[in-house]
Amino acid sequence: MRDVLAFVALMVAGALSSLGFEPLVLWPLTFLAVAFLLDRLARAQTLREAFGAGWLFAVGHFLVGLTWIATAFTYQANMPASFGVGAVVLLSLYLALFPAISGAVAWRVYRGRAQSIGFVLLFAALWIATEWFRGVLFTGFAWDPLGTVWLGLPLIAQLGSWIGVYGLSGVLIITAGALWLMVRRQWRPAIGVAVALGGIALIFLAVPRTSISQGIPVRIVQPNVGQGEKYDALQIVRHERIYARLSRTPTTHPRLFLWPEDATLRFLELEPDAREALGSLLGPRDVLLTGGESVTVDAQGNAQDYHNSVFALDSRGRLLARYDKAHLVPFGEYLPLRAFLEPIGLSRLVPGEGDFSRGPGPRTFAVPGFGSVGVQVCYEIVFSGHVVDRAHRPAFLFNPSNDAWFGAWGPPQHFGQARMRAIEEGVPVVRATPTGISGVIGPRGEVVGTLPPGREGVLDIVVPPADAPTVFARLGLWMSGLFALGLAAAGVLLARHPGMRVAE
Repeated sequence: MRDVLAFVALMVAGALSSLGFEPLVLWPLTFLAVAFLLDRLARAQTLREAFGAGWLFAVGHFLVGLTWIATAFTYQANMPASFGVGAVVLLSLYLALFPAISGAVAWRVYRGRAQSIGFVLLFAALWIATEWFRGVLFTGFAWDPLGTVWLGLPLIAQLGSWIGVYGLSGVLIITAGALWLMVRRQWRPAIGVAVALGGIALIFLAVPRTSISQGIPVRIVQPNVGQGEKYDALQIVRHERIYARLSRTPTTHPRLFLWPEDATLRFLELEPDAREALGSLLGPRDVLLTGGESVTVDAQGNAQDYHNSVFALDSRGRLLARYDKAHLVPFGEYLPLRAFLEPIGLSRLVPGEGDFSRGPGPRTFAVPGFGSVGVQVCYEIVFSGHVVDRAHRPAFLFNPSNDAWFGAWGPPQHFGQARMRAIEEGVPVVRATPTGISGVIGPRGEVVGTLPPGREGVLDIVVPPADAPTVFARLGLWMSGLFALGLAAAGVLLARHPGMRVAE
């Protein structure tokens, strides 16, 4: 019975830890829950027990944090909605392995003497490493790193401009560890962490950051077209009229019009009349960036490759640029192991024939009259260190998305991660989605303006200037890695220091 209660307590703590993310932003619960996990790890008697504690905590964490995924399956006619629940459970069981490994390795190094700041530092380093690893293994699932919780404390979140969101995850572990040690009457570590965080906040308050570009006037269009009606053939014409009505509203000066992911269902490169129709909505010096599908065909007109793309068009219907999404969603935009999974009834969630093909990665292109724009389509924005073409830094990142799939929790979590990319790179991020949340994020993660979810409308706004490149923008994930190595080195050295051995 005691073991059962311990298991339940760990899963409940993990579930509470996920409430620090959007939309609830109950960040104190995250710190308390992680402190509880550290205590359970330190009290483990065996490596297996330590691994199990980390795994149970993480299962609870992901089960609650990823509930929005199940909503996507309710829009897929070829698969029962119950598959969505199974997908959340299986994904949570898998993702929980990474925190479990962190806890097990830290416990092994500090076996029998884990009640110390050294144990906390080593666990923080391992958490950074395994969190990065889950973001790359099997194409990666980098959704909501723990450091995203710091958006609830914006001054500390600015540290992401140095060490990235993975480094911020380590800082959260250390802060929670300081709380834990304070309860155990180890005052020095707690005071040290408090002073360090206060110093960081003062630095970001005192040190100015330099803008290096001009503001760009944009119009974000949010049609409020739900996923259940998006591909309904009887409503496509109505949707086109909504986009046209929202885009035709007079403007007094040139604007960059921004439409969501897959806003047009026509193949613009193959249909000149579709391009002309879109161009007719624009003023002489306006430009439209819109999501849509692109397809390459052979000499016989047979489709070869499909891409989830973003097109830039001018008022004459000319294609100025095209970006192809590089980081595709498994089971969403392509079906892994199709030969095995398709016969048992699985298919990709996005309607269409075949799988999407990958694009070449982050690209920046010039938009006449508006400067340089980088594009990250939907899910791509969650991958720290992989959103900007570092050789050609953009004035802002455009993140067209379709969050209509993901219920109430998915869109605000997605928006929060876009805020973290802005902090890391020092560039604004602009999001356009069919149902919200659309908006503009400044280069320090501040929300400049939004269109609320579930509402049709436009947002005429000036995208603020980009800041000078941050440390993270220059060095990328190397900074997260160096921070983790420093913590790991300190943790291992302290494990060998007799003065840090604190009896239980």
